[in-house]
Amino acid sequence: MRQFSVLPKILLAVSFVLLGANCVLAGAWTAAKGEMYNKLTYNYSIAEGEFASNGDRVDFCGNGKFTDQNITYYVEYGIIDQLTVFGSIPFKFLEYSENNSWYRSQGTGDVDLGLKYNFYNGDYGVFSAQGLVKIPAFYDVEDIPELGDGQYDVEARLLYGKSLYPHIPGYINIEVGYRYRFEEPGDQFRYLIEFGVDIFKGMYGRVKLDGIAGIGNGDDNGAGASNPNLNPNFDLGKLDIALGYAITDNWAIEVGYTPSLWGVNTSDSVTYSFSLIYKYKGKNGTEN
Repeated sequence: MRQFSVLPKILLAVSFVLLGANCVLAGAWTAAKGEMYNKLTYNYSIAEGEFASNGDRVDFCGNGKFTDQNITYYVEYGIIDQLTVFGSIPFKFLEYSENNSWYRSQGTGDVDLGLKYNFYNGDYGVFSAQGLVKIPAFYDVEDIPELGDGQYDVEARLLYGKSLYPHIPGYINIEVGYRYRFEEPGDQFRYLIEFGVDIFKGMYGRVKLDGIAGIGNGDDNGAGASNPNLNPNFDLGKLDIALGYAITDNWAIEVGYTPSLWGVNTSDSVTYSFSLIYKYKGKNGTEN
């Protein structure tokens, strides 16, 4: 089982990010009219254990190991300056092995579609509201491991962002939301705290604490999935650390490291990622 020895690495990475001195605003900020943000990410996630129902870390049975490799395309488009449509679509390669058994599946996972509306942008920061629907339309729920739970979700979220200029070349972003999950899965309270900063010209860093707190109203009869991330009732806390470099005004690359910090009824994983980003500024050629 992966030991919980990531704290020194986290502190080192956070310290490096905080050394920084134009970073990419995110979260509560919307894209300008006609602006388009495209991000293609390769994620490699591996888990050899899980968080039990009491929150303790335990090994998977039978020397089990679960890997989730996926290529995910995320896009934002500014309909008007205050309204952004966004979506993401992952193509997944899943594997689960234990002792002499081995399972593999691949295909398109759950698709997210949403709208984000900025209703205040002034001296006190940026306030936005966001709605999202998760669409499980492109896979067979009989696949092993399962590519998703086969259920629709809808989510409402409030977002707050604040630039820290001129005191610090960065920003903060805070989000809270409620996700209603149809049928067996339990509803969730979701929250995120983010800090981003410019390190030097062209390079930026980002740290996110990303949390899910299950409401506990799911049907535990659906808990026998071969994908350890699909328990109907789970909690999860992750720390997402990323470093990015703007190659040009339009192109950037990012690398990321995301360990699980705590959880209940879900895998104890670590994810490594690499992203290619393209930002189209629209006909006016101005940044948001």
